[in-house]
Amino acid sequence: MSSAARPLEGLFVVSIEQAVAAPLCTVRLADAGARVVKIERPEGETARHYDSTVEGMSAYFVWLNRGKESAALDLKSEADLSLFHRMVAKADVLVQNLAPGAIDRLGLSTDVIAARFPRLLAVNIVGYGQDTAYAHMRAYDMLVQAESGLCAVTGSPDTPSKIGVSAADIATGMNAHAAILEALLTREKTGRGRVIEIAMFDGMADWMAVPLLYYAHAGRETARYGLAHASIYPYRPYTCRDGGAVVVSIQQNSEWKRFCTIVLERPDLIDDPRFATNAQRVANRETLDRHIEPAFTAMDCNEAIRRLNKAQNAWGRVSEVRDLPQHPALRQMQVTLPDGKTISVPRPAGRAADDVVPVVPALGGQTELIRAEFAT
Repeated sequence: MSSAARPLEGLFVVSIEQAVAAPLCTVRLADAGARVVKIERPEGETARHYDSTVEGMSAYFVWLNRGKESAALDLKSEADLSLFHRMVAKADVLVQNLAPGAIDRLGLSTDVIAARFPRLLAVNIVGYGQDTAYAHMRAYDMLVQAESGLCAVTGSPDTPSKIGVSAADIATGMNAHAAILEALLTREKTGRGRVIEIAMFDGMADWMAVPLLYYAHAGRETARYGLAHASIYPYRPYTCRDGGAVVVSIQQNSEWKRFCTIVLERPDLIDDPRFATNAQRVANRETLDRHIEPAFTAMDCNEAIRRLNKAQNAWGRVSEVRDLPQHPALRQMQVTLPDGKTISVPRPAGRAADDVVPVVPALGGQTELIRAEFAT
């Protein structure tokens, strides 16, 4: 998307946000041209202080706050709270992920918003649905991953694990972003805003739909298989003669036939009743691997990839983090830090190479300008 075609240009977003979920939602809005004013505590929001990896700034904060304005306000102060309310009165969207009930104490309950700001789209990001028994539970990323069962299906057979990035927060931010875009389209038709609740647990429960359906309809608990698929097989890495590993994914019987014929050079396995369908291959995965593993250990990684390509079978490498900066598929964008230095970050999906270069805001960098703008 070029700077000349930013679809949310003119949209005014006020956000009281911290950590990952809400900032990820609003950075997507800012990337698309929205004006996003980030309300921070005078000492700065939580993620500013996670680390100092990027030229003295937090990697999390640099990732999630480009293109925003920062207003450092003390909302316990009557003057700053009044300023905040004046900003909300002119906003199209309000995003917040404060503790449950905190936004109400700031005078912006659902009823107040409906009465005073009927066109406002107010997004409340919470850990758990506010109509559930978990409404007031503290909700951080790993806690929600664990509560939702996501950790129960992730990891090795002996050890449940969290996903290695902030999956619950990221899912929540993207769900909030999508909900805002839908609500904007609705407001174009009706002229009215709404209050939207986005719960972290709901996002993870949605991701857990397949394991849940397996359990609800077949009484089957999804096991942990490390870097192998629980319900599609073969879908796992195989180690080659030179120590390299290739992840193989066989999802259709036509792929299975080509895999057996060209990659394994074992056409006799195609119609073996133990492996003839995906369900049978899953049920007999250990026996099947006794046929597949020797074929891969007999060839080096490049030969395995050559055969997989010839067979039109999907494959991938298990990259390390150190491999990512040089990955041929990595596309990046430039971001400017408050001190003027420019760094590269992964370019979000859907963004064009000629998009604007956003700036990460200094703490309270726009506070005085915002005070003057919303003085009355």
